[in-house]
Amino acid sequence: MLNREKDKGMSSSFTDLMTSLAVIFILLFCASLNNAQQEGQITRNSVLAEMQKALKDFVSGGIEVKSDPKDPLGLLILVPEDLLAFKFDHADISPSGESFLKVFIPKLSRIVCLPQFSNEIHSIVVEGHTDSSGTARHNWDLSQKRSMSVVRTSLNILEKNGVREEKTTFLHLLSASGRGSADLIMGPSGEENSSSSRRVVFKLRFRSIEQKPLLVAFQSEKE
Repeated sequence: MLNREKDKGMSSSFTDLMTSLAVIFILLFCASLNNAQQEGQITRNSVLAEMQKALKDFVSGGIEVKSDPKDPLGLLILVPEDLLAFKFDHADISPSGESFLKVFIPKLSRIVCLPQFSNEIHSIVVEGHTDSSGTARHNWDLSQKRSMSVVRTSLNILEKNGVREEKTTFLHLLSASGRGSADLIMGPSGEENSSSSRRVVFKLRFRSIEQKPLLVAFQSEKE
């Protein structure tokens, strides 16, 4: 009887010990995740400050640089359609739109390729947006073609500028996405703001804690 009680006591103590260790491990893991998320947000805020400073001359033209309200690791650069000067129902970038990109893209790429930021940015998605006029299918197709035009022109500009390293970085990061009229800009009274809805958005996404080990592994394989 005494041996049984002794065994039960030891078993209970061992269980309590394992439970305590598990709780400590979970707390440490949560703290690590929280620290990593804070570091990611600090990096995003640093890039945000650099972008706002570098692109301040474009603010009067309607460009807006801000944190993504839907993503704590996201950064948005909103470019009004007027600056790219797409012709009605066309996806080709006009000469004036290309002139804008020739100034805008080098400023963007310089910050993205800074050593302290380049490994922290996971992707740059160029999103095309339309207003609600036209069918959903047509709007999606048009916005996809426009976003692709922006990506191609951006890479060509970097190639012509002779900054191959920046072009290579952008080539790995850039992708195009057509959103059509799925994300309209609404006015204060709830009505659609058609001119604001027609836009191109550069959406920067920073690496999460789960993606960083993958980056280290990928770089090790390249070496």
